Amino acid sequence: MQKILKIGLAGKTNAGKSTLINNLVGETISIVNKKINTTEELIKGIINIGKNQLIFNDSPGISFSKSTENKSKKLKKNLWEALNDCDLILYIIDSKNNDYNELKNNINKIKELNKEIIIVFNKNDLIEKKTILPKIKKIYNEIGIENFFSISAKKKLGLVNLKKFLLKKTYSSSWIFNEDVVSDRDDIFITNEITRNTILDLLNQEIPYNIIIKNKYFKFLKNGDLKIKQELEIQNNRYKKIIIGRNGSKIRDLRIKSQKIISKTFNTNTHLYINIITKNAKKI
Repeated sequence: MQKILKIGLAGKTNAGKSTLINNLVGETISIVNKKINTTEELIKGIINIGKNQLIFNDSPGISFSKSTENKSKKLKKNLWEALNDCDLILYIIDSKNNDYNELKNNINKIKELNKEIIIVFNKNDLIEKKTILPKIKKIYNEIGIENFFSISAKKKLGLVNLKKFLLKKTYSSSWIFNEDVVSDRDDIFITNEITRNTILDLLNQEIPYNIIIKNKYFKFLKNGDLKIKQELEIQNNRYKKIIIGRNGSKIRDLRIKSQKIISKTFNTNTHLYINIITKNAKKI
């Protein structure tokens, strides 16, 4: 008999949600970046173990202070949609950098959904593990959370115990996704996300958040190579020179780095072509 469990991931930006979901699933389906709110869309990661299907809902970080008003509304909407569509919630905490009062406020807000909440202390490889115990005791006594895990998503420490716990929570139900599916997003979405992550790495301040990535061509060639054409749509002409860089150096670095990551992700030689367009304008 098939069983499932839908798990929502919550926590502040940079707590490690995307790293966790990628390493649980075993593939890059959600981008990892130190800049705020890099996860914009709802992304599901799927693990099939025996008769069990674990479905993870990655969500935007609980941090909107630097977002524009419209983007902030979109991120908050996606966050609550991700948490509503789940059976339990893993609240991910950066073990090294966290504020208890903020944590308490966030968890009390999430409690309004009436879902079971499990606290996951991430990045335990960066601290002395004994420092977590007083925090667990305080959260247990004052917030009423009963289940805790200590992991390092980046180094894949503690993930086996976390999966075992989640498997015990599964319930009888037909699977939602086919056996060979690891994400509800297709290859085009993932390659667009890889380029978006590269943009976040290479460009500063607000510029990356004002770029829309569009796929214009995606095809596996007869020799197995992958050919991709993408457009970077910008909202303001003043960004053009910055993205292109001196003598085209910036856009060249962007293409090479993104192409390399896509090749590694899909385990094939990739030919990536990138054009920049201004909204409602011609290609440049």
